[in-house]
Amino acid sequence: MHDDNKRFSTRCIHAGQEPDPSTGAIMTPVYQTSTFVQQSPGVIIEDYDYARSANPTRKALERNLASLEGGRHGFNFASGLAAQAACIHLLSSGDHVVLSDDVYGGTYRQFDKVFRQFGITYTRADLTDLKSAEEAFKSNTKMVWLETPTNPLLKVIDIAAVARLAKSKGALTIVDNTFATPVLTNPLALGADVVSHSCTKYIGGHSDVIGGALICTDDALADRLRFTQNAVGAIAAPWDSFLLLRSTKTLHVRVQRHCENAAKIADFLAEQKQIERVVYPGRTDHPQHEIAKKQMTGGFGGMITAYFKGGLEPARTFLERVKLFSLAESLGGVESLIEHPAIMTHASVDKHLREQIGLTDGLVRFSVGIEDVEDLISDIQEALG
Repeated sequence: MHDDNKRFSTRCIHAGQEPDPSTGAIMTPVYQTSTFVQQSPGVIIEDYDYARSANPTRKALERNLASLEGGRHGFNFASGLAAQAACIHLLSSGDHVVLSDDVYGGTYRQFDKVFRQFGITYTRADLTDLKSAEEAFKSNTKMVWLETPTNPLLKVIDIAAVARLAKSKGALTIVDNTFATPVLTNPLALGADVVSHSCTKYIGGHSDVIGGALICTDDALADRLRFTQNAVGAIAAPWDSFLLLRSTKTLHVRVQRHCENAAKIADFLAEQKQIERVVYPGRTDHPQHEIAKKQMTGGFGGMITAYFKGGLEPARTFLERVKLFSLAESLGGVESLIEHPAIMTHASVDKHLREQIGLTDGLVRFSVGIEDVEDLISDIQEALG
């Protein structure tokens, strides 16, 4: 594996990978195999006996992502939610979780509809408010789960502060770093125990693969995650791992362009009379702008949230009119996407809970791509009429 002391852009391209020793191929091959031949019963090459347990293509990706997050251990899964489920398997029946009040709808659904029936409970809390966060802890709290920036309200949570609080209570801190990416934020360096990713988003970056990842530093924690990855089996396939390795090579340049475009579009949207409010961590009017400046390096992400005056109907009309922005779920691809969280990505969150935190029917989420920003602004302008 290439030296992890190299700078970030170099590690994007080289970490975890060497030219194939048998041919000199510059890209890690797709090891499309289900099993590996043993030299003698139990005598195997490295840890390759069965491809659910280990696969060379997946292992290269796991090493790459671990390096990018500044961790020692990486684990790749078939989806972001499969990665999350493996992490929740660290808990036992009777354990309690402090859950950020604004998370991806699928995250909420997994805690509320899947794991709650096994006796794992949760309390939602606004983790931008440390007093609110502390009040959510119980004697049986074993985990804090958060995203930052959050999905879709783009709250910025002080990872270091929450991690200190969790540690003082004997709980693990898990940070879903999907929106920030390792380019902008490294939660492990701020005290988090595990970083989670939906690799489908910015890490994949081309809207052509589903995947998830967990990264950690602690060896004992890694052993438990490795056991669950193998025992439950929702692993990333070799071809998907290959596609993600292709993508991490350009992650740093893509995210830079996402950030540049989003900053310009956020400022443009804020000037439009049809828009009530724009939420973007890079704007000085963002409530946690100072935390974002401290915690995010090199940019503030490619996601924007905008509230339309008049609620659902003006928002719906706008979403039907855009042409370059494709109306679709997901985010983080090179092409710009746009969606209506209340109807689409967060429909699984109960309506009263959505409205409680400000996820209203007038809210539109922009995933700004890497097209020419002037064309994207023209598209918005025309759709606003």
